Amino acid sequence: MSFIAARLSRIKPSPTIAVTQKARDLKAEGRDVIGLGAGEPDFDTPAHIIKAAKAAMDRGETRYTPVAGTPELRQAICDKFKRENGLDYTPDQVTVGCGGKQIIFNALMATLDAGDEVIIPAPYWVSYPDIALLAEGKPVVVPCPVEGGFRMRPEDLERAITPRTKWLILNSPSNPSGAAYTEAETKALTDVLMKHPQVWVLTDDIYEHIVYDGFTFVTPVQVEPGLYERTLTLNGVSKAYCMTGWRVGYGAGPVDLIKAMNKVQSQSTTHTSSISQAAAVAALNGPTDFIARNTAIFEERRDLVVAMLNQAKGLSCPTPEGAFYVYPSCAGAIGGTTPEGKTIATDDDFVGHLLDAEGVAVVQGAAFGLSPHFRVSYATSTEVLEEACARIQRFCAALN
Repeated sequence: MSFIAARLSRIKPSPTIAVTQKARDLKAEGRDVIGLGAGEPDFDTPAHIIKAAKAAMDRGETRYTPVAGTPELRQAICDKFKRENGLDYTPDQVTVGCGGKQIIFNALMATLDAGDEVIIPAPYWVSYPDIALLAEGKPVVVPCPVEGGFRMRPEDLERAITPRTKWLILNSPSNPSGAAYTEAETKALTDVLMKHPQVWVLTDDIYEHIVYDGFTFVTPVQVEPGLYERTLTLNGVSKAYCMTGWRVGYGAGPVDLIKAMNKVQSQSTTHTSSISQAAAVAALNGPTDFIARNTAIFEERRDLVVAMLNQAKGLSCPTPEGAFYVYPSCAGAIGGTTPEGKTIATDDDFVGHLLDAEGVAVVQGAAFGLSPHFRVSYATSTEVLEEACARIQRFCAALN
């Protein structure tokens, strides 16, 4: 009998983390590797946030906090939702976790019974289906191809809903595609949801502030207040505030849901670091001018990467509305062979041979539920991106 729990057979290790670690390992062996797998800004955490963390330590704020987060942070989150999204929440409607991933984990563990369905548009962030599976739920994947801008149509949502549907997970702007829903597109989806009162919405807004070309971000409850009592609005400080390693995510929703999530967290991490929470207060309450500056740099990088990848033989790269990823199609390379005679039958093959031949680490589309594509993170310097894209062009040109 295996020592390992059977539930682990339902899931796989995070592919994005695996690619990033493989790039690190190859670099440690002396290989010239460019890693474009990690989804984190290359900018340092702003100085005022670091200063606030140091001040908290000096004040002795190094002890346990409430499971749901410090009162100061939960109030700062309420203020953020009111200021930026026009949403009214009270601190007892807010929970803080060790990154957005724990908020999702807590929510699904607290609400899913065996066989309950979770609708997940694809391409999706790699962890959504696996967290649902760990909670004994059933992921219902809805393909959203490039022809529709990687966005779910209302008729696709309607078809996916069954009596067992408990959640829809909606991520805008999206990881991995960068696609974002306009207000009208969001309203079309919320109109469907209003007809199905058993379906809750988990809206992952972590890339809210990283949008381009004048795009206006909206979150579902803004568009349809009737969903307020069955929506968990998730966000965090990792992306826009350059705080990935601080591990602070948060969610706001109905009190009963938040209490249930806190119960799950009380038996796992208890709470995220008290120092990280103090830093997050400073992030949410402090100056945010750096976000626009960083986003402008991301936009320049986006344009560079899209242009260079569209010049590569066999690739087609749409222009995303937000986040810091592109999700090009490699359909034109499928069926090709490398100079060494290796056939490219899948996007897994494409990214594997690209890493072997040119030392560029990207993530295969299969990891995100929609092939044949691959994800490139452009959250790194222009010089690195230019070199990486030149290598991808060279790899594609060499295919027979």
